[in-house]
Amino acid sequence: MVKQGILTFHSMPSIHATGVTAGPLEKKKSVFAQQFDKTYEDERCDLPTNEDGHQQLMYDAVLIALSKSKKQPDKIDFFLTGDLVNQMTPSNFTAQALAIPYIGLFSACATSVSSIITAALLAEAKQANWIVAGSSSQHNAIERQFRYPIEYGSQKGAASQWTVTAAGAVLVGKHKPGTPVIRCATVGKVVDMGMTDPLNMGSAMAPAASETLMNHLSGHGMTVDDYDTIITGDLGSNGFTIFKALANENGLPHTKNFRDAGEEFYGKDPSFNAGASGSGCSAAVFFSDVYQKLMTGEYKRVLLLATGALLSPLSFQQGDTIPCIAHAVELTMDEVTPE
Repeated sequence: MVKQGILTFHSMPSIHATGVTAGPLEKKKSVFAQQFDKTYEDERCDLPTNEDGHQQLMYDAVLIALSKSKKQPDKIDFFLTGDLVNQMTPSNFTAQALAIPYIGLFSACATSVSSIITAALLAEAKQANWIVAGSSSQHNAIERQFRYPIEYGSQKGAASQWTVTAAGAVLVGKHKPGTPVIRCATVGKVVDMGMTDPLNMGSAMAPAASETLMNHLSGHGMTVDDYDTIITGDLGSNGFTIFKALANENGLPHTKNFRDAGEEFYGKDPSFNAGASGSGCSAAVFFSDVYQKLMTGEYKRVLLLATGALLSPLSFQQGDTIPCIAHAVELTMDEVTPE
């Protein structure tokens, strides 16, 4: 019987390569900077606008992932990505530049995982041989849309998070031994706890992360101890604390394998308040640090649990609450033969 939101990929598609790019602040301040493939000296990548720079981040991340597998864009069947700017403008222009059949996806900061799930579905259905998936964000472009222009100098509270300038892309194809396998996934439900503060999104997203985790474990017959790490997307220190408390209430132990990309991204530097966020946050950490730990054998099985706040400037200005989502995808490095 099919369970709601529960997916298993019997053909076991693999992540053949990744590409991660990041901005100048991330180069200086992120604890993962040495694992990024390319960093820039200018926030706009030496282009006229923040949105142009945002597009360049994703474009370069895709080309880096393709180059590692010696693939050209014209050999890719689908390009799946998204961002947070109006109607995903940077993603749309990236798709135009790459000239790959394109499906734009919006799961806010959970797009890093929703794009992998969609790629795996295409591969499982044998509708594609090669798919590029990913997501991105650019600090200045996002901040002025959802909060205040940078020039305004608005002071943020301790619960706020810093939108990263980064992009991550993965190349998904048929099963290949020695590369991370996309084993299964759980598509989350929208959870809205009635919060309205766009400067405290980690707390708003934590319940969605908890619900998706519980659904994934029960739906796939897993426990938290089956994973080397369960890493959430960008809850930040506040949201991650709530997430762990909710896990405890649900009878899950506070094991050392719980991580949060947003809390870790800037090394818990208090200058960034509760940590990092943005569609590029989880993508950059998942596709660099976590991917490399899988490739070296430090991790054998991981659960990527990306979170997203599905607000918009329109909903915020109209005083609406913040609906949130979390999607989960399980990656393994075992040598099980596809069914």
